[in-house]
Amino acid sequence: MSPAAGSPGELLEFGGAAPSLVGSRCLVLGGGGFLGLNLCNRLVEAGAEVTCFSRSHPQAAMLDRRVVRVTGQFADRLALANAVERQDVVFHLIAGSIPESSNRDPSAELSATPIATLHLLEICRSARIRKLVFASSGGAIYGIPRAIPIPEQAPTDPISAYGIGKLMIEKSLALYRHLHGIEYQILRIANPYGRFQLGTKHQGLIGSYIHRVLTDQPLEVWGTGAVVRDFLHIDDVSDAFLAAMTYDGPHKVLNVGSGTGLSVNAIIAALEAAFGRDRLPCVHKPSRAADVPANVLDTALIRSELGWQPRVALCEGLSDTIAWMRSHLADSAGDRTLRET
Repeated sequence: MSPAAGSPGELLEFGGAAPSLVGSRCLVLGGGGFLGLNLCNRLVEAGAEVTCFSRSHPQAAMLDRRVVRVTGQFADRLALANAVERQDVVFHLIAGSIPESSNRDPSAELSATPIATLHLLEICRSARIRKLVFASSGGAIYGIPRAIPIPEQAPTDPISAYGIGKLMIEKSLALYRHLHGIEYQILRIANPYGRFQLGTKHQGLIGSYIHRVLTDQPLEVWGTGAVVRDFLHIDDVSDAFLAAMTYDGPHKVLNVGSGTGLSVNAIIAALEAAFGRDRLPCVHKPSRAADVPANVLDTALIRSELGWQPRVALCEGLSDTIAWMRSHLADSAGDRTLRET
């Protein structure tokens, strides 16, 4: 597991000592979110100078005190330009919504983050940044797969506006490299879970389920529970981000996943074991149009190119996440009590 915020960097088990990032200036767009908080902390641990750009910021305890906080909207070009100035590497972690809700208003989804990303690329071109690393979706971008596991060369036929938006951004990055030489790396990330995933935003099955168990709510199962997904602990995702930052090989798109598929029912069984419960109450709802029946990523390319591999077992990751969320809910309850007295 990664150390807590403020502690020294650790050894990355997949490839020896973590690369020193001393002197590297990194901007994390969407740094106040689940992925961003973990990435900001890991970058600081590796010695980088880190700026977290977010429309709002979390509790102080979640973000390493050495991280510079900048509040702003992704669509605000002036705020974005000021944040990008003098940076070496920009991590683009901002997403418009989630797959299911994006289909309610596709025009809003496709006119927001993809267009703002074009403005970002113009800003990065003027600022002469060294590299842009983009967090794409290994789940939504492929659509209904023709074969499992899914390699990077598989067709990209999203069935959600969210996935189409991610694909638009990927193509925009390739265009700006062709026209202006902006270097980039795309990570198509599976289904991450772990600390700082609040479980209250209808995104992240494991985080949502843990939150529901700890707040005495039934688990929501869309369909029969046979849908298969590729789940990955956030520490493994952070490892991939750091490795991608210094990668200069020819492959611009890399899958980041566990390489193992687990059904929703299997996750429920794993949570029952982790909580020591014979049965967790569930409520079944109709299947959703944006849910593909199965999604498992082929990770052979990132393993060979970056020397990366997932290292956190599901049982360990679930225990870590449950412990963090218990502590977070207790702290939140304590804060509410103080405000009410």
